[in-house]
Amino acid sequence: MAHEDQFEPLKEYLLKVPGITPPIGSGLLDDGGWWMKFSIDVNHRLAWNVVQELGHVLNYISLNERLPTVFMPVSPPPYMNGGPSHFLSWVIECRSSEFGPGACMEWLEGRLPRPVENESLWERENDA
Repeated sequence: MAHEDQFEPLKEYLLKVPGITPPIGSGLLDDGGWWMKFSIDVNHRLAWNVVQELGHVLNYISLNERLPTVFMPVSPPPYMNGGPSHFLSWVIECRSSEFGPGACMEWLEGRLPRPVENESLWERENDA
């Protein structure tokens, strides 16, 4: 399978998540793992809900169900990026060759609001 093909379903899924904006980059790591890099519009009203949900599933869903993924912010040096949010990006990184982008999408799909593009499902009572 070509590099781009294995990432396409996860890219399409992530682009439905509120606040995630194109483009989405992806690549393979030397050890067989992979990464995806994207932006979240920090001015979107659900941006921090999205960060929290992705962080929960991808970083620490439970003590017994840890995924081989890390969700983290990345940025050039602050003095180069023109402010706190202009060049902030987010990365999903996986060091396991056995847990591909498709498996990641299945985990997200099973734990994030369904349908993922329905913004009302992302809201929590204390957000109103």
